[in-house]
Amino acid sequence: MATHTDKLAIEGGAPVRTQPLPYGRQWLDDADVDAVVAVLRSDWLTTGPQVAEFEAAFAAAVGAPHAVAVSSGTAALHAAMYAAGVGPGDEVIVPALTFAASANCAVYQGATPVFADVSPGTLLLAPTEVERLLTPRTRAVVSVDYAGQPCEYDRLRTIARDRGICLVADACHALGGRYREEPVGTLADLTAFSLHPVKHITTGEGGVVTTADPALATRMRTFRNHGITADHARRAAQNSWFYEMVDLGYNYRLTDFQCALGLSQLRKLPGWVARRRALARRYDGALAELPGVRPLAVRPEVEHAYHLYVIELDSEVLSASRADVFAALRAEGIAVNVHYIPVYWHPFYRDRFGMTPGLCPVTEEAYARMLSLPMYAGMSDADADSVVEAVDKVVHHYAR
Repeated sequence: MATHTDKLAIEGGAPVRTQPLPYGRQWLDDADVDAVVAVLRSDWLTTGPQVAEFEAAFAAAVGAPHAVAVSSGTAALHAAMYAAGVGPGDEVIVPALTFAASANCAVYQGATPVFADVSPGTLLLAPTEVERLLTPRTRAVVSVDYAGQPCEYDRLRTIARDRGICLVADACHALGGRYREEPVGTLADLTAFSLHPVKHITTGEGGVVTTADPALATRMRTFRNHGITADHARRAAQNSWFYEMVDLGYNYRLTDFQCALGLSQLRKLPGWVARRRALARRYDGALAELPGVRPLAVRPEVEHAYHLYVIELDSEVLSASRADVFAALRAEGIAVNVHYIPVYWHPFYRDRFGMTPGLCPVTEEAYARMLSLPMYAGMSDADADSVVEAVDKVVHHYAR
């Protein structure tokens, strides 16, 4: 452990780590490679049997009746908006603290995103904000399970049901999480997941949407295949060349070899989520006494999936800005990150929709003081301890 008199690496001192520790990364083993190679040597590289097998396994893993595999988490959100019937003239309520795709998916469909503020402490979509922003044009609400903690679904489901609008869970951070014993994937009308390399499991790029509604699942399968009702495999099985495009869709298909990787990764999900939770407990205990550092609050009714471990910095205790602490930790070999810039601050939303700072004050205040610490299942206890050592070193250096 560094002493509080150690010189910061950014000022010429020795870094805590000489090999940088990323904030997230994939974990692949020989079983994953073998699964992919087996499909590469098969007859079907896409639209083949691995897709349906992966969808069934994913649905079973999260307790959902239906799962639809697509090419990315963004495609999953877009497919969900399409299935929900979102279109021009509609409004979609989205938390301001999220990745841009959570809002972009509404814009793809010609709708207008309406940005809602988050709750202090958890940084999750505030149900009171949703109620305040509802209008006759509201068609859907996107609830983002930020960092891996499920939102307040009892309240959100009641709001959606009472107003006859669609509740779409952006669970790209929350695979393996639970809310009041209900698994993420069953908490909303449609739930979108990401299979990007930094997420809980990966297919390289990829996504999944789960739903209890078979009609919505069928609608999304058509959407991911150009709006065509029969893919190549189905036509081959029927000895038919004929197909019809019934709506404007996209090529959002996930390949068979990606699904083979997903199947292999899915078998390891329970252990990997448990490991993330163990790392979070290690952080919780070690950071509790540090000045100027506060982990996000976790509500008692949830089981957190910990895609991210986010801390907030207290500017009244620290003499440095978030940018200073970020740079100092990076110099110590800890590749911290920031999740996220408020979506409506991005030039596209500023220019297209005329949005300006001040819209969501809790989000903006949180953005100014947040950092994401490294969090992935492949981290060792020694890796986590080096993160704590670096945070301890930096915050004590900057303590007032």
